[in-house]
Amino acid sequence: MNPYQKLIERKRTWTPVQTTAGTVKEGAQEVLQRALAIRHMELPVGEFINEALATEVPSLARELLLSNVKDEEKHDLALNYIANAHGVNEKAETEALRLRDAWTAHPDHTITKAMVAERAIFFVLLPLFRAVGDPGMRTVSADISRDEQIHVAANSLVHSELGYNISPSLDRLRKATINWVLQPLSATNPDKYLNKKFWLDSSDRLMYEGKAPELTFTRASRVPAFFEHSNNDLPQYA
Repeated sequence: MNPYQKLIERKRTWTPVQTTAGTVKEGAQEVLQRALAIRHMELPVGEFINEALATEVPSLARELLLSNVKDEEKHDLALNYIANAHGVNEKAETEALRLRDAWTAHPDHTITKAMVAERAIFFVLLPLFRAVGDPGMRTVSADISRDEQIHVAANSLVHSELGYNISPSLDRLRKATINWVLQPLSATNPDKYLNKKFWLDSSDRLMYEGKAPELTFTRASRVPAFFEHSNNDLPQYA
């Protein structure tokens, strides 16, 4: 079995549902609004993959990448359900759309842009939702995270196989994006989950090392507890 087929075998089917708003960690409201606004990058990441499929992507990877595009549509739906429940900050939404346009316009290969966005942006924001969000955010984060692990592995394989490079300007865009999201937090907050430096360092390590040991708390399975959710809030699993 080739590595792309092995990744397909790891997939699990789930269906997003509309959640209700719960209580988030005190002091996290604004950073969560900005993190949620970055959902506008979910569909563009899918479009990056679609563009790549029209070019020189290895044939063995095509089935997996097409499946990953469908995942991005599901992630967009799930995050929009969260936005519907909590409401949005219009100023943050506008700025996130500007950042989305900057990613779309950047000249690096679309596979490379998808890999960097998922590895060093989404892999920081999803744990943020789990650390300081409400039960609905935590559950959606866990479900999306399982998909994104497969996406990053797939995009990294294609990126390496085709010999692409990450440009310094794309790294600067990555830093600008994560810094904007985390701007409401302080770098001196004793609560690490509300500390800007904790999350910025995680993004840097994911970018340069491919791992962030400080985020190992996300390995714990996120099983929705019956007392946290109404039945209507629980995701549907195949």
